[in-house]
Amino acid sequence: MSERPVALITGGAQGIGRGLVLDLLRRGYAAAFTDLDREAGDELLEQADSDRLLFAEADMSREPQVAEALQKTQQRFGRLDALVNNAALADPFGPPLEDLPVQDWQRVLDTNLTGPLMAAKHAAAQLRKARGGIVNIASTRALQSEPDTFAYTAAKGGLVALTHALAASLGPEIRVNAVSPGWIDVSAWQKRSARQPEELSPEDHAQHPAGRVGRPEDIAAITAWLISQEAGFVTGQNFIVDGGMTRKMIYAG
Repeated sequence: MSERPVALITGGAQGIGRGLVLDLLRRGYAAAFTDLDREAGDELLEQADSDRLLFAEADMSREPQVAEALQKTQQRFGRLDALVNNAALADPFGPPLEDLPVQDWQRVLDTNLTGPLMAAKHAAAQLRKARGGIVNIASTRALQSEPDTFAYTAAKGGLVALTHALAASLGPEIRVNAVSPGWIDVSAWQKRSARQPEELSPEDHAQHPAGRVGRPEDIAAITAWLISQEAGFVTGQNFIVDGGMTRKMIYAG
């Protein structure tokens, strides 16, 4: 059994997930991560070069694969202290409502909402022993919308609600919180073959009350705090990390 705390990060091979994995390794955790992208997963293993890291290739919308990922984590490390539900189909935009295929809607909900539920289901026994924590990575789109983002917005809104439902159900042994990122620049956190630096303008940064676009490290920092014992009195909450954008009053013209 690992003497270090152990975290499982779903969707951990790229973007915010990659930032979460690397940050927790730096803080002394052993970490398992899931992803569907084998190339990205293998590249992260190479980048991290750590015997404290496990990659479990898995589709988090499929319960047998979710259960297998948890089983591999248990077999490798012997414990689980934290679950970070980050895996998601990330493109929020779809067709207009009249043209929306219901199967596309369902696919997004299966991954972005049912996936975290299944991961929590299969992690609960181990987390209860450790008196651990769950962090769900939601989105500010749970609170505000652009046109034609039905499935992604609904799934992230559902994830915020699922967070307090899980907190009420799993406490006091397990604490459950959500983090809702705003605009996070992940261009440097992709696999090599997909890495294209996003061209951010001064206006992109200046429109944020914090003065800049977010970085994966911003999400990693609050996630690490939420799964730590320092946040032992915090559960059922949604933390918005968006540089203040959702507090701006914006009118056209």
